[in-house]
Amino acid sequence: MSDCTHDCSSCSANCSDRKPTKEDFLKPMNKYSNIKKVIGVVSGKGGVGKSLVTCMLAAKCAKAGLKVGVLDADITGPSVPKSFGIKTRAMQDDECLLPTVADGVKVMSINLLLEDENSPVVWRGPVISGVIEQFWSDVRWGELDYLFVDMPPGTGDVALTVFQSLPVDGVIIVSTPQDLVKMIVSKAVNMANMMDVPVLGIVENMSYFECPDCGKRHAVFGNSKVDETAEEFGVPVLAKLPINPEVNRLVDAGRIFDAPDNELDEFVEALK
Repeated sequence: MSDCTHDCSSCSANCSDRKPTKEDFLKPMNKYSNIKKVIGVVSGKGGVGKSLVTCMLAAKCAKAGLKVGVLDADITGPSVPKSFGIKTRAMQDDECLLPTVADGVKVMSINLLLEDENSPVVWRGPVISGVIEQFWSDVRWGELDYLFVDMPPGTGDVALTVFQSLPVDGVIIVSTPQDLVKMIVSKAVNMANMMDVPVLGIVENMSYFECPDCGKRHAVFGNSKVDETAEEFGVPVLAKLPINPEVNRLVDAGRIFDAPDNELDEFVEALK
C-alpha cells in the first residue's frame, strides 16, 4: 500500500507486510467458558515441586471462595488428579470435554482420559501441543476466577504452546534452594519476558525443615539464595515452603485440601 505507515496496530488491512502479533496465535475460548485470569506455574527444571505448588494454590484459592480450575499441561508427567484424589475418568457431552470437579476445583488432565493412568504418554511434541490447545478450547470450564496451568518443566515446545495459545496473565516460578537456582530461575524469567508475560513472583519449595521437637529450622539443601535472585530480577518472593512429610502423606492420599498451606496466605489474599 502506497500510504502504509508500517504501524500494523492501527491498520485493518491484511497485506503481506503485516507482522503476526501475540493475539494472532491465541486459541479462542469456547462459548461455555468465561475465565478471568490464567496463571502459569513454571520451573526451569523438573523435581522442584511445581505440580504440588499448583495444586496447593488452587486448593487455597477454592477455600478462599474463588472459582478455580487446573489445566494439567504436564502431559507426560501428569500428577494433578492424584493430588486431588480424582479416580474417575473425565466425561464429555455433545460439544465439549467436561472437567472433573474435586471440592470445587475443576481439573482437566490427560490422566483423566486414559484407560489406565499408569500408561505412558509416548507422543511427539506437536501432538502434545495439540492436546493442550484442546484442553483450553474444547473443555467446558464455565465461570472461573483463575485457571492455573501446571506447565511441564523447561522451556521447550509445550511451554511455548501454552504461552502462545493461551492468554496467560502471569507466571509463578517454582524453585528450590541450591546453587543452580539463579540459572534455573533466569531461564524461566527470560522466557516469560520473551513471550511478554509478567512474572508474578517466585515460590521456593523445600526451603527448610522445621524440627517437630525443638522448632529449629534446618536448611537441608543449603542456605536459600532466592531473596538475592528475586531482587536481581525485580520479582517478589511469594512464599518459602518447608519440607513437610505430612504434606507428602496427604498429597499421596489425594487430600491436597488438608495440606498445610499457611505460607501461601498473603499471595492468595492478593488474588481475591
